[in-house]
Amino acid sequence: MLLRIRRAAGSLVSGTSEGAMTVRRMKTYTGEAGYVYQYYFVGKREALSDAPEAPATEYIFDVTPDRKTLFAVSVFVRREALQSWATGHGRPLTDSEQYAAAKVCLFQALDRFENLRQESRRLAVDAANVADFLATLGVE
Repeated sequence: MLLRIRRAAGSLVSGTSEGAMTVRRMKTYTGEAGYVYQYYFVGKREALSDAPEAPATEYIFDVTPDRKTLFAVSVFVRREALQSWATGHGRPLTDSEQYAAAKVCLFQALDRFENLRQESRRLAVDAANVADFLATLGVE
């Protein structure tokens, strides 16, 4: 049984009734249009084999535009993106760099879509955009 308990200072605690608790810190992002979003990283997993983005790693974020409604956004870091990066840069992406690419992808979607909840909650980091996402962070 999954339990969720809201705590002060924007953190969320979740876990099972058997004990293992995880504290998730709510973070804030101000989009280019001036909208302020809160989000937290839920976790990552391998994409389901029948998902159109597979093979990929799925990074899951919970996002709220108004502190009332919370919805999940999945960012898929596709294997082709990892292979393209490794070929072009002579080294594989670290786990932290893969997470960073997923987060930049999320932020660009928050900037681009006026209502991400209705527009697209499945985003992808692929061979065409991985270098651009990481270049915004100075990763080479």
